Amino acid sequence: MFCVKSTIGPDDPRARMAMLARKIQAEHDSVDATLQSITDSATAMVPGAAHAGITLVTGRHRVESRAPTSPIPRKLDELQEQLGQGPCVQAVSAHETVDAPDLATDTRWPQFAAAATALGVGSMLSFQLYTDANNLGALNLYGATPHAFDAAAHDTAEALATHAAIALLGAQQQQQWRSALATRDLIGQAKGMLMERYNITAVQAFGLLTQLSQEANTKLIDIAHTLVDLGSDHQQ
Repeated sequence: MFCVKSTIGPDDPRARMAMLARKIQAEHDSVDATLQSITDSATAMVPGAAHAGITLVTGRHRVESRAPTSPIPRKLDELQEQLGQGPCVQAVSAHETVDAPDLATDTRWPQFAAAATALGVGSMLSFQLYTDANNLGALNLYGATPHAFDAAAHDTAEALATHAAIALLGAQQQQQWRSALATRDLIGQAKGMLMERYNITAVQAFGLLTQLSQEANTKLIDIAHTLVDLGSDHQQ
């Protein structure tokens, strides 16, 4: 029986990418932990990346700054939302990778470029985070000097963005599942209280919750939460 010894050392980019993928997979049940792993790894793995951050799409036109490795990405995300322009906004809205090799001379986003330069950012790379059916946001890398990102940095960052998009989608789905489970449990508690108090069936109890929700113009989960809280107070 023959064994082939791997020639990939711990400093090889392929080995580091594999380690990152395993780390992200282990933390995929937490969106915040996933995002922080992505940005921390970006500054560690991508040559020239002095700062990193993620811009998430939280509404039709609203962006949210997440997991910045320093205050600079958050400041520039806030500025881009105010101005409606910049590399991150363009990467998300235009579904493309945006390269800004020299912000001091870039004429695409004059107000943003001037502010970024004043903060000590000389260049930027923004990669849209996406899967086949989900536009999630952008991974943004910030260089301290113009032309901070060479071809190798582009390749490493693009591979990282692909891993990041998949891990982020998994984390978001896991969080949505936990939220849905908690909602179901809370509505179940409220139904049980109504069934016991009024001697009605589960179907009747759910109908009563629905009617209360409609009459109060309040979400069903909020009605259930109020009833459970009131029931807990009465038991104390």
